[in-house]
Amino acid sequence: ALCLTACLASPAGAEEPARPRTVVVGLDLSQSNPLIKDSAYAARVGARVAEELKTLPLKSKVMVRTFGSYDGSANGLKIDQVISAHARPDVVAQGISTLIANVPKLVAEGKLKAQGFTNIVPFLETEAEIVDCRTNEVHVVLLTDGFEDSEYAHLTRKGGHLPPPPSVLFDGCEALTILGLGQGSGSPSATIHLRKEWQAYAERAGFRRFTGL
Repeated sequence: ALCLTACLASPAGAEEPARPRTVVVGLDLSQSNPLIKDSAYAARVGARVAEELKTLPLKSKVMVRTFGSYDGSANGLKIDQVISAHARPDVVAQGISTLIANVPKLVAEGKLKAQGFTNIVPFLETEAEIVDCRTNEVHVVLLTDGFEDSEYAHLTRKGGHLPPPPSVLFDGCEALTILGLGQGSGSPSATIHLRKEWQAYAERAGFRRFTGL
């Protein structure tokens, strides 16, 4: 009878519900990033992010943040959306995509502020305190050219190096993706250097996978 009850509760071949995921989308508002001034580019990147979001399972969380200067008052945009029957993934994906496509317009209108520094590493350190890779899969997607310009490091077309993370900040986290790596630099060699730097940082920080596009 116990076996029958168990079998009825868990039919053969039944699939477990997909594990919820957390996707952190970071928008780099620094002046070097084409995202803040190129509408066609912003639309393409927005569409790429939508592809990542539109298949999220129920109870997944989407977090949208901005970064640039190390100044909380300059980065007030915060969106937290949980995927549910009332907030379907395709609808959330379209909304986030539209927001990203409109970044140049929002900057031009003064609703978002273009910033003079690029604090990517400090942004990641902050987000590491918020996400929990032990309870769900975490994917961090950064819309940035990757040129860190902060008190930690200065990555330029001529070189520069990122410091190693102070600890395994994202131990077991699924992936770090940078969209727009080297964008606007006009230098393939600079893009290759950036990819090597961020690949090494991602591995040391504990991400299982890194993609730099």
